[in-house]
Amino acid sequence: MELINHSINDNIGTIIFNNDEKRNALAFQLLEEMIEVFDIFKKSDVRVVIIRAKAGSKVWSAGLNIDELPEPGEDPLSFNNPLERVLRTIEEFPAPVIAMAEGSIWGGACDLATTCDIIIGTKDTTFAITPARLGVAYNSSGILHVIRVFGLHTAKELFFTARPISAEKAERIGALNHLVAADELEEFTYKLAKTISYNSPLSVSVAKKQINVLAKSLPVNPADFELIDELRNKAFNSHDYVEGKKAFLEKRHARFIGK
Repeated sequence: MELINHSINDNIGTIIFNNDEKRNALAFQLLEEMIEVFDIFKKSDVRVVIIRAKAGSKVWSAGLNIDELPEPGEDPLSFNNPLERVLRTIEEFPAPVIAMAEGSIWGGACDLATTCDIIIGTKDTTFAITPARLGVAYNSSGILHVIRVFGLHTAKELFFTARPISAEKAERIGALNHLVAADELEEFTYKLAKTISYNSPLSVSVAKKQINVLAKSLPVNPADFELIDELRNKAFNSHDYVEGKKAFLEKRHARFIGK
């Protein structure tokens, strides 16, 4: 493993991002390594997983690696994209996954953190969803997930503004389970993980599956999904998508024209 470190202690598995040079950007390699480690944890009957950055990090993760976004015309978040595969891995993992969220969380990393079963942060934890800065149309499953975690109006604000929301607001609306002092974050998180690990792993696993299934139980008209896909394809082939990527790499404000 190059971009993550991992360990198992007392039935608790830990994944630590190790990509400081890129602010823990979710490069394909990092995501593939995460999938491999989750497989190791599953075979080891790990009862809780903690995903974290290194102690003292200002950025938990900067989100998807901009250099790996596809060319216009291709879906940047297709079903088999490594990020989508990691999200499904976390959701389907039989044990709870805790995001120990020290620092800011951007773009696709926001989806990663909120796919975890529990999120614990500090006052410096922020959440920002940034496809509007790149001219990207987010996938439907991701938007539904954000709505479930943040609520309808906050989800709209996140997508429309691409600005971060604070830890205090995230805790108030229930997106953040616990808000603790930075110097207590590690002890608090591992203490909670230890509490979970003492409980029946079968009972906890069944509860996780039940909650996830019930949370997604509302039906959506297939025609609506087709309309959404058509709109997303329009965005993938747009001038704004090309301009958004170029502006990000050139560290300037994008000049979007809506086409």
